[in-house]
Amino acid sequence: MPRPNGRDPQTDPATFLGLRLQRARIAAGFGSQEALAVALGFDRSTITKAENGSRPPTDDVFSKWCDACGVSEELREVLSGLLVVARRTDGPVPAWFRDYLEAEREALTLRIWQPLIIPGLLQTPDYARALFVAAGADADKADEMVGARMSRQSIFERSKPPSVSAVLDESVLHKLIGSPQVMHDQLLHLVDLSQRPYLMIQVLPAANGANAGLGGAINLASGDGTPGVLLTEAVEDQTTENRALVLKASDTFDLVRADALPRAASRALFLEAAEQWKTR
Repeated sequence: MPRPNGRDPQTDPATFLGLRLQRARIAAGFGSQEALAVALGFDRSTITKAENGSRPPTDDVFSKWCDACGVSEELREVLSGLLVVARRTDGPVPAWFRDYLEAEREALTLRIWQPLIIPGLLQTPDYARALFVAAGADADKADEMVGARMSRQSIFERSKPPSVSAVLDESVLHKLIGSPQVMHDQLLHLVDLSQRPYLMIQVLPAANGANAGLGGAINLASGDGTPGVLLTEAVEDQTTENRALVLKASDTFDLVRADALPRAASRALFLEAAEQWKTR
């Protein structure tokens, strides 16, 4: 029978998984979603979305849920398989990314640290396409994914756009993505973006050596009175609202930003690197 949100657990894996997780919660004595959320250290909306099937839980949420509710190893294995199926998507936006995308759309503040590539919100279409093709996407799929990525940038056109603070490792400016022309255009795009009052784009100089952000990229979206949402990028990217992880990421970002160049000096590096790509 379909649930109140219209999803049918008999045909929708995410909804079926949510129903089983809900039963595990109730059987463990957590009479409300809020009670489990407090026990796990997540926002209630994380529990709600997992149970109604709109957002399959992240690995972190799933593992802690099973632990707190005393789910047997046998059932955990079954639910873990369901989780894999529930995360599959035939669209350009992976299921695991949707929570962060929703938070990004509503955010008042975005903090980004990127040691490897230009962040998605700041990419040109050609730069983004080169990344997707390098990751194995065919031409049609890459175009679809580029469209989804570019649509994210519509938040800059809001009447009150979010305050964005992005820090890039200097090596990002010199890493060939696509072609020299793609890199040249991408860096000039950063110059243009960095002149907007709500966009602070800074460079962490390579000469600084080791830094607090070597563990990987950080994307933090925060709203007015809402818990921060963290996107961490690795072999399998993860979105989480775990307060301890969000706080740790926030502290790491502050340490990285403290060592970054000011906006004007960073903009000068973008121009210098763009000129270097132009002559290649």
